[in-house]
Amino acid sequence: MTHQSISTYISKLTVSLLLLMMAQSLSAQKHIKAEKDSIAFFRGFAVSFDLVGPARIMLSDYGEYEGALRINLHDQWFPIFEVGVGHAKHNKDDITGLYYKTTAPYFRIGMDWNIMKKKHEPYRIFAGFRYAFTTYKCDIINDEMKDPVWRTKSYFGVEGMSCQQHWLEAVFGIDARIMGPFHLGWNIRYKRRLYHKEGDIGNSWYVPGFGLNDTDNMSANFNVIIDI
Repeated sequence: MTHQSISTYISKLTVSLLLLMMAQSLSAQKHIKAEKDSIAFFRGFAVSFDLVGPARIMLSDYGEYEGALRINLHDQWFPIFEVGVGHAKHNKDDITGLYYKTTAPYFRIGMDWNIMKKKHEPYRIFAGFRYAFTTYKCDIINDEMKDPVWRTKSYFGVEGMSCQQHWLEAVFGIDARIMGPFHLGWNIRYKRRLYHKEGDIGNSWYVPGFGLNDTDNMSANFNVIIDI
């Protein structure tokens, strides 16, 4: 076989391989597209319940009972609505000597995104945000104030002090299917206060859904999730 014939043969073989690779690539793309098109945009919704808040109530002076409704759009976008009741009963602060009590609802609305490359797996990694707000009343009482002159104890405080707060949350979390419709998941949240209105005698000790009163806060949830 001459040198020219060998070159022609190699050229034809190379072109054939390139055409074959292009055909396989197009076929794979069509298959992926068909697979994506077979996944419905609306994939149902899920309800979830947090376990950290009730545990915190049992072990400390405050905590929350919280549930959520999450909509699944193509396993990628997850609009979510969360509602809870925050509770605090703080007896005799070591510094101020104040007794603090409140029980009130709070609300959050936001969106989670599944940031995994393969969206339709039985486990997900989320990043998201929440807008949250609460309107609550609290009792702040000190019944052991001593008169500096007469040395007698006097009552000081307010009951039913009206307060409110609005804040944003950045959320990162993971959930995984355990069996059938049941999932377990956890998330961490950074909370940043947008606006707050306190009562007449000072700052409240605890804000329902936000935590201990400050300009920002961190928290975590561990959720039991049920697909419906």
